Amino acid sequence: MRQSISQNQIIQLSPEALRIDGKSEVILCASLFYFRLPRACWKERLRKIKAFGYNAIDVYFPWNYHETEEGVWDFGGEKDVMQFLQEASDTGLWVIARPGPYICSEWDGGALPAYLFIEENIRIRDNDPLFLTHVARWYAQILPILQQYEQGQGGSIIAVQLENELDFYPCTDPEGYISALRDLAYQHGITVPLLACAGQGGLLQATGFAEGVVPTCNFYPNDRDPSFEERVHYYREELARRGYPLLVTETNRSHFLLRRLLSAGAKLLGPYLQASGTNFGFTNAANNWGDPLSFLTSDYDFHGMITPEGHIREEAYEGRLLHYVIQTYGASLAEATPSEQNHLALKHGGELVFELNVSALECPILPLHVPLQTWGIADGGGLDYATAELMQVKHLAHEQRTLFIFHTEGEGEVQFTFESEIEVKNIEMTVHDSQLKGRVTLSFQSSDNEARATIHLSDGHILEIIGMSRSRALRLEGIDEDGKLRIEAFAVQARESREVETSWQLSKVDHVLSLSEETLYLGDDADHLEKHGIYRGFAWYQAQLPQTDDNYQGFILQRASDVVSLYTGEEYMGTVTPGGTSRYVPIPEGIHVVPDLTARAEIWGHTNFHDTTLPGLHLNSLKGLTGIVGVTSTRDLNQNWRFKLMQAGGIKDEYAATDVDDGQWPIVSIGGWLSADLPAYHCYRKHVKLADQANRWILHTPGNFSQAYAYVNGHSLGQVNPHDPFLDLTPFVHAGETAVITLLLDKTFIALSGQITLYEGTSANEWSVVGCKEQGLLQHAKASRIDAQPVTEAIALKPGAVAWLYGELEDSNQDLGWRVYASGRDMKLTVFFNGHLVGRLWTQGGANRPIFRGGSDESFYLPGAWFHKREEGNELAVMLEAVGLENDAILEPFRFVPVSDS
Repeated sequence: MRQSISQNQIIQLSPEALRIDGKSEVILCASLFYFRLPRACWKERLRKIKAFGYNAIDVYFPWNYHETEEGVWDFGGEKDVMQFLQEASDTGLWVIARPGPYICSEWDGGALPAYLFIEENIRIRDNDPLFLTHVARWYAQILPILQQYEQGQGGSIIAVQLENELDFYPCTDPEGYISALRDLAYQHGITVPLLACAGQGGLLQATGFAEGVVPTCNFYPNDRDPSFEERVHYYREELARRGYPLLVTETNRSHFLLRRLLSAGAKLLGPYLQASGTNFGFTNAANNWGDPLSFLTSDYDFHGMITPEGHIREEAYEGRLLHYVIQTYGASLAEATPSEQNHLALKHGGELVFELNVSALECPILPLHVPLQTWGIADGGGLDYATAELMQVKHLAHEQRTLFIFHTEGEGEVQFTFESEIEVKNIEMTVHDSQLKGRVTLSFQSSDNEARATIHLSDGHILEIIGMSRSRALRLEGIDEDGKLRIEAFAVQARESREVETSWQLSKVDHVLSLSEETLYLGDDADHLEKHGIYRGFAWYQAQLPQTDDNYQGFILQRASDVVSLYTGEEYMGTVTPGGTSRYVPIPEGIHVVPDLTARAEIWGHTNFHDTTLPGLHLNSLKGLTGIVGVTSTRDLNQNWRFKLMQAGGIKDEYAATDVDDGQWPIVSIGGWLSADLPAYHCYRKHVKLADQANRWILHTPGNFSQAYAYVNGHSLGQVNPHDPFLDLTPFVHAGETAVITLLLDKTFIALSGQITLYEGTSANEWSVVGCKEQGLLQHAKASRIDAQPVTEAIALKPGAVAWLYGELEDSNQDLGWRVYASGRDMKLTVFFNGHLVGRLWTQGGANRPIFRGGSDESFYLPGAWFHKREEGNELAVMLEAVGLENDAILEPFRFVPVSDS
């Protein structure tokens, strides 16, 4: 079924305007995510967004949040989408709904259910019938809800976004894919405009320019970039040529940048994450934020207007001020078009000049030749200019008086011209004489108080001109009907920790938790967790290490992620975060290896962003591990390679063939041949006699290089990734044979470097695995409490130890709750509060600690909405893992900071 985008006449789009119910609007839109807030906080957070000037929110709907298992749907309780949309509508906020199927949002898997990743021959985020069959099931759940809450249908949804930043992903058919999503939306009765956003400017790659789908832009520039407007104008003109306005669905949170976007003609300003939240449960993601691997914190806070616990930051007052300015010029601004750099031509005459100062991050919006008719004043005169920003024009309902409120820093000057006779009275400003009849120029100094003057028109109408400082303007909460200004006091206050009456107990438990979940027996081969129906949380692999005449030197965890802790018997080998690569774990001195192996694996989160840097960052990457190799031999292969200079364009496979006669080639160290040409094409070959007793051979090729390719016995192992330097030779070699290893290097300014090592050993077998999500951990915590002992000081755990820490909070804060800070060394925490998983943290410590991004990595939030009454008790249950290797893990006493509604 096809239909035109203009079918819904309530929402109309043109190059000049976005109209809702026939009225042109500038949309100031804050991201607000119900799934990162307790349900009891939704209304309070929506009201704060509204109070600080925003007239819309955008909200994702995560597929894997609502489909808890394949075919099992949950839209109740904390997941009640209908209630959230109703509250948004009741608050008076428009909604841009973003149901995916992929949402990014630093959320586990970008909201794609992990069971999709094990489907054979599926092409996610593409025009693939198999993938679209799954998407259709999700859309059949969510789109009928969205349709009920469209503007004009009982709610306030003004647009539905399909997909998210598809131009970052190698989709083979964006037009076909977006068209298929569009058709599904039409089938479910969606009539508001359909959007598709470009994350890096690739409108074609993000939308395919599918008919009936509006391309939008996400901009994340340096706020100080002096040439940013040039880029924005390009996209505005391109979209106007296609009949659309410039809608900026995501951008930075500073209102300085939003002013710059407004100056370039944007009709939707959508700063991402003005209202922060928490990744409750196992919903965090892993991705690459400027580092090969970053873990997203449970705290989800990019320092926008509102903190995760609901505190107002100073930037919120900038939002309210921008709202006042937009409201002041109304439809004339909503239909304005850029006339020149940093100038907007207002629809009803005059201009706005955006006085840009990138070094000071200032951009006051100044009027120029604006007719008084813009504000319904009958006199044919106008506001000639102002060096102060006009932030509000207020008509008083019961008298012929209109307030014009300006603000500035330093001196501000305002000039009006009138067609009728005027008289200036009640002067607290400086009046400058003019030679022209009907013209008046006023100036004022910014101060802690207002400066006023009244201009009396011949028809009896009075204009009251009010000047104030910018700091006072930021505190202008509103204007009463009698013209009194309400100036609020605000200050961002330091919030100090407070002693909380809490009793603590500790129960040390075995590193293999005794769980009620069913153990799965895998046979002689391990595999990733998703293939066994484990999509989130923890899992415990167990295996047997074959006996050998050689001593084990270490272990290789194969294709492991996200967090893996290894044990031989009761002995702890270490904790690693390989990002989906293999990782060598040496055996610590003095450790006796026994056949029983345990690997505790935690899925921190499926990546939310497709990245080829590490295997674990591919969007369809799997978690857990594929095997453990007990290493019996570690061989240095850096020396004595045979070398040949390859011809440009030479066929690599021919140089790697086993029948190549390399007997006369010179012998060099790896990467050691000096060439004058750039690039130079080098071939290195080495004949290696393999151990008789091993059954696994893994080549480790770390270092820095431009492009390198590996072969063994003529079989290609592919291009070598410096971030994933472990190459498994096993499928192409046999014990006791002489293997031919070939490395082909396209050498530029960077040479092949690093210690090349061949690991030989035997694979563990007799595998089993058991998974554990939130409820399983809570059940274990409850069962283990019988052995708990009181603790009063800092907690120390031996490397590899696991324990449950229990706290009873006798002093509750049922308003907004507590921010709780954890400090220590090498301690990993999984924190439950009254049955909710509220945070996962890893205190500072050794080199194995990953990089954390996205919010506070040292604290968690206890929402006031989840507190019980004092007599019912409020319980913390914290799973502690000692993840350092050399020293005891330490957890200092928690520091509690109350959350207040200020």
